[in-house]
Amino acid sequence: MSAWLLENEPQVRLAIFLTIFAVLILLQRAVPRRAVPGGWARRATNLSLVVIDTLILRIAFPLLAFDLAVRLQASGGGMAGVEPGWLAVILGVLLLDCAIYWQHRITHKIPLLWRLHRVHHADTGFDVTTAVRFHPFEIVLSMAIKLGLIALFGIPALAVLIFEILLSAGSLFTHANIRIPAGFERRLRWLLVTPEMHRIHHSVHPDETDSNYGFHLSFWDRVFGSYRDQARDGQTMMQIGLHEFREANDQSLWALLINPFRRA
Repeated sequence: MSAWLLENEPQVRLAIFLTIFAVLILLQRAVPRRAVPGGWARRATNLSLVVIDTLILRIAFPLLAFDLAVRLQASGGGMAGVEPGWLAVILGVLLLDCAIYWQHRITHKIPLLWRLHRVHHADTGFDVTTAVRFHPFEIVLSMAIKLGLIALFGIPALAVLIFEILLSAGSLFTHANIRIPAGFERRLRWLLVTPEMHRIHHSVHPDETDSNYGFHLSFWDRVFGSYRDQARDGQTMMQIGLHEFREANDQSLWALLINPFRRA
């Protein structure tokens, strides 16, 4: 099974992404958690960014994360020597997940990086399309960090593939505007980041924005002291986005592309 996954990586990732995206779109219509402004024009702008990001990644990096991991693994270095093999895969996924937690947290603390990341936070809505709303420069930086970690630790290709699938699927889920039964959501949150937990991170209140940085596993926020349980204004009344970028002309595709170069 793992060999088949490695051989069909692009198709597997795309199929999983599109399936989860479609299911969450339907669930957002069936059981929405709250009203989301902007309509399809906003969603189209967010989706345009992911197309641009993908094209730029393909141009900027001859080798993407999975390709690099395959080549390094063939040399037998890094985690490829960890036995049993499943342990190396688990360690690799956890390492990458912890790294993306800290990468995310650092982008909130360094002004230059925040200028890139605020494109994601400037969205005044919160739904599954917010998950792909990232500035191309941030996507390039994120890939460079990922490649560096893979090269440094020799993370197994299967671990990279699993992480990449979790990253895209988890990001879609955590941004989905869906209603989850409260009791189930509270139990699920002990392991995974839920939309209720991550929505707090998109609050206009700076102290709430500076919390709940995790992408998949919720325990990183608990371990590193950034966990916030509830939004002060409640889930349905909380205001999403940034105070500085709330006008309609701040939300166009061109405005998002030049946002890092604007004064807040």
